Amino acid sequence: MNPTTPDILAALWRQAALDPAALSHISLTGAEPIQPSSFRVDAAAQSSIAATGLAAAEIHRRRGGAAQRVAVDMRDAAIEFRSEHWLSIAGQPAGARWDAIAGLYLCGDGRWVRLHTNFPHHRDGVLRLLGDVAHDRASVAAALSTWRAAEFEAAAAEAGLVVTMTRSLNEWDASPQGPAASSLPPVLIEKIGDAPRMPLPPPAERPLSGLRVLDLTRVIAGPVAGRTLAAHGADVLHISAPHLPSFDELVMDTGRGKRTAALDLRVPDDQARLRNLAGSTDIFLQGYRPGAIAGHGFAPEALAALNPGIICVSLSAYGHLGPWAGRRGFDSLVQNANGMNDAEALTAQEAKPRPLPCQALDHASGYLLAFGAMAALLRRAEEGGSWLVRVSLAGTGEWLKRLGRLDVGLSAPGLAPAEIDAGLEESASGFGQMRATRHAARLSATPPRWDLPAMPLGSHAPAWLGE
Repeated sequence: MNPTTPDILAALWRQAALDPAALSHISLTGAEPIQPSSFRVDAAAQSSIAATGLAAAEIHRRRGGAAQRVAVDMRDAAIEFRSEHWLSIAGQPAGARWDAIAGLYLCGDGRWVRLHTNFPHHRDGVLRLLGDVAHDRASVAAALSTWRAAEFEAAAAEAGLVVTMTRSLNEWDASPQGPAASSLPPVLIEKIGDAPRMPLPPPAERPLSGLRVLDLTRVIAGPVAGRTLAAHGADVLHISAPHLPSFDELVMDTGRGKRTAALDLRVPDDQARLRNLAGSTDIFLQGYRPGAIAGHGFAPEALAALNPGIICVSLSAYGHLGPWAGRRGFDSLVQNANGMNDAEALTAQEAKPRPLPCQALDHASGYLLAFGAMAALLRRAEEGGSWLVRVSLAGTGEWLKRLGRLDVGLSAPGLAPAEIDAGLEESASGFGQMRATRHAARLSATPPRWDLPAMPLGSHAPAWLGE
């Protein structure tokens, strides 16, 4: 029998070594399936978002605030799990888009590969690897018809590109990376250094008021984590690199509640600025390719030496173990490689791999990152120490698989327009009047909200509030 969403939440809470008494304050309503999938994407949405809300409420209580109820409705959670799709600016749709050649292709051996080409350097690299073909699907399909899928995946990885071959669940389990991914918990929280206990700040209006977060992330998962921490009052300073590409539509969605500054870590003065910020932050959240931030001097061990008691929060595509640990990756590629897309197609009796109805690995990972960060804050107050929180898209995929399957899941009708509309709210932004998802976790005493509007990257100074 599949675990219930309260059971799923309780398991996350236990894995984080938090006080189980807090679980009596949660209310989870609604029933699955909502989105069409044989995997329990709605249960994952509700339980991961609930974990963040309950952790925020527990921090508020431990700071001396009132105990409060936390409620998450499954339909609201399902809406927020597709937040990048519902965005509109000045009444016009502004949701996430795909590059013209991104997606699935058949190779010459009859196996599928999926390309992720939304970043220009990934797109251009794929076109070069295929023999400098034109930027259109017909040209790419013709070129891939001369490749074997596994060989193209390997060649792309060697070139630093983002491509995966579609595998079955069994093929993933038998692959070199499958066992490494399945060995990971959804959130790994470990002490990495000694530091005195750091009591939580005195009572404040909101759970994370007065706590600082450096957010060095982009695309969806990491930015969702920063957005969630901002919703509960943290001072979140997002740091982007001016020379790297970005997607405005994702920045609009995940930038709410944050300030945003630009630093180029190739420049010594900007490295020094980031080091100064890191020296007084509570949480250092990063989601770049494994080793990229560490290569500039910001590995977790270096940060713990700089700022004893810091909480380092790290996102990767495939986890820190196994031969794929250093590979780049995105949600759509991981769910294609790990057997989920093939399993959905088999259940639906379709020949073409079928993706999940949302970027479930991205969104779940984002909330698990935020949950891990808050759990580490609670443990730092009790135990002291510097902490490292790790989440990976592949590890999240294994967690989602372990939640079980739904026999009738693919027959779910999805979200109706009126339901989606009820889950949205309007706000000003640096891009125009915005309509976007509201946060699905409802806290009775400290309702989450975003006080700051989403702004174009680099709109603010690289400094903490009040400095």
